[in-house]
Amino acid sequence: MSSPADLPPVILRDAPFPSPGSVGHPDYKPGEREQLIGEIKDLLQQKNAVLVAHYYTDEDLQMIADATGGTVADSLEMARFGNRHPATTLVVAGVRFMGETAKILNPEKTVLMPTLQAECSLDLGCPPDKFIPFCDAHPDRTVVVYANTCAAVKARADWVVTSSIAVDVVRHLDAHGEKILWAPDRYLGDYVKRVTGANMLLWQASCIVHERFKAEALEILARQYPDAAVLVHPESPQAVIALADVVGSTTQLINAARTLPNRRFIVATDNGIFYKMKQAAPDKVFMEAPSAGEGATCESCAHCPWMAMNNLRNLAEVLRTGRNEIHVPGEIGKRALRATQRMVDFVAGKH
Repeated sequence: MSSPADLPPVILRDAPFPSPGSVGHPDYKPGEREQLIGEIKDLLQQKNAVLVAHYYTDEDLQMIADATGGTVADSLEMARFGNRHPATTLVVAGVRFMGETAKILNPEKTVLMPTLQAECSLDLGCPPDKFIPFCDAHPDRTVVVYANTCAAVKARADWVVTSSIAVDVVRHLDAHGEKILWAPDRYLGDYVKRVTGANMLLWQASCIVHERFKAEALEILARQYPDAAVLVHPESPQAVIALADVVGSTTQLINAARTLPNRRFIVATDNGIFYKMKQAAPDKVFMEAPSAGEGATCESCAHCPWMAMNNLRNLAEVLRTGRNEIHVPGEIGKRALRATQRMVDFVAGKH
């Protein structure tokens, strides 16, 4: 066990929330939505570009990615897809670290994003100027960072993981006698630590969406619907995870919705996932797990405000202009590639 003095400080870096009215569906004029969708499809073809969208983005963007040979996926599959697709331009609809990860794995390709303002509270909660000295103070530990981090943090890491492989990677390292320094998500890190029994020192950041799911309210809802299976992402607090029938990454939760016999599901992750869940299991019912967003002060309401900044208008604009290109400094990119490529190779069985 780590003593309090060994633990990193909670980083209280200001997270610039999008201003009111800047997220969600724009107020499209009559016919504008259809016009934009058609234009985007044409531009993707003209520019030899492919759209890579996260499960948490607007369903219009997910639909376009599906329809044009792109992908809708979790952060691991987004990275792998962009790496193997022949398109010369990757358009990444998600948050900034996803665009950076695509660029790290594909330095020769152009990587564009609908907006460069879409941040991630986990990334913001692990600034490299604080994290790198902390790693240096613990040289005996293998540094494992979640994909939800910036390129400079990945460059200091030994491994990059996503929620779908975090347990397997840490179990692999633990079997080789390695002690882990984990960042940034404290809830996912705690979950991995409890499942694997590994010696892990945890950074203290969290996701603004998953942190707000409430165990007491979830338990009440589950009692109201005893036939429902509870699906929980491991970025959630331990008390919420304890109520889950299935704990897993976004892809794993979608698979559970398709394969479990339950007709109803209570889902503790970003509600953007419902688009793919309904495709996977159209005859089933999906309900949002209760969060802190029950009143007018809601910041998350089970939906990331930065993910919601991606929309048809800024997607079309970036394809027209080539703006919002992601750049990763050469030396940082090379060092970040080492840890990120380990993630890709691990999934491919190369370890």
